[in-house]
Amino acid sequence: MLGLLRRHRVLLLHLSFWGVYFSFYFYQISREAGWRLALANSLVPLVSNLLIGYLNFFYLLPRGLRRQQLGRYLLELAAPFALVVAVRVLVQRQLAVGPMQQSYVESGAFVFSVVVGTLFIVAFLSMLHFVVGWFALDARTRALENEQLTAELKLLKAQINPHFLFNTLNNLYYLAYTQSPNTPEVVAKLAQMMRYMIYESNHATVALSQEIEYMQNYISLEKLRLNAPVPVQFEVEGPVEGVRIAPLLLITFLENAFKHGVSTTDPQAWVTVLIRLRGAECVCTVANGRLPHPAPAPTTAGTGLQNLHRRLALHYPGRHALHVDDGPTEYRVHLTLTLT
Repeated sequence: MLGLLRRHRVLLLHLSFWGVYFSFYFYQISREAGWRLALANSLVPLVSNLLIGYLNFFYLLPRGLRRQQLGRYLLELAAPFALVVAVRVLVQRQLAVGPMQQSYVESGAFVFSVVVGTLFIVAFLSMLHFVVGWFALDARTRALENEQLTAELKLLKAQINPHFLFNTLNNLYYLAYTQSPNTPEVVAKLAQMMRYMIYESNHATVALSQEIEYMQNYISLEKLRLNAPVPVQFEVEGPVEGVRIAPLLLITFLENAFKHGVSTTDPQAWVTVLIRLRGAECVCTVANGRLPHPAPAPTTAGTGLQNLHRRLALHYPGRHALHVDDGPTEYRVHLTLTLT
């Protein structure tokens, strides 16, 4: 029912206005005459205003706006406006009831009131035309913005997937080159993660539990690749059931932690991940130790974080806070999201 009212709200506004207009005239005249004369005297101004009002609403005003010639539009409106006013005055003089009303409709004051009343109706409907046009333009603008945002989000996620694939293929290459017995397990983990990326991440939001499982699979894959006892602490506080989040947001922090904070030659390397849920707020903190001699960053460094900043702005405008603490011994990222 509400959807039907929203779709026809403009029509309902028109009908309500004319209903009030007719009721006002009918009530005023019916106090002095019978309902038949009151109906006739009420229908005359109603029909005349409907004719000139909607002739201007549907034809003259739109054409004037297209031409952008105010003088020509006023001239085209003047002739039908004068004709409608003249016919209405003549008809109402024929329908006048009693000597007082007859005297009034014969006066110049009556003609003036008809002109002013008709101008008011034309002006009101013209304003309504502009309001309807503004709402239509606003709806089209919002639709275009949504289409652009959707296309940009798809592009950003398409950039994330190759980024992950390049990293994982490098890991597989290393394992295959060293003939590691962990290669089959890595391939199985990769296949499981790819299924999530291909099928689940195409949705606007995913279950937070799936995102967490994806991150845990990534950690398992990295541990297999490193083949070293790197301490990784992963904690989740609060209920995750029913919580949804934009896909592939949190993995960027984890990738950077392993890329820049973990090395097989550094026994002091560590990574911690904490996801805390409090009501509609989700807080993710990822920290890692700093390598004593970090390797030079590749030319594609920062792509993941750049995409993340853009995706946060698109998915959670005004509902996210990202803080980075780049200390001498550790690197810590703290993200706060307000979920819906």
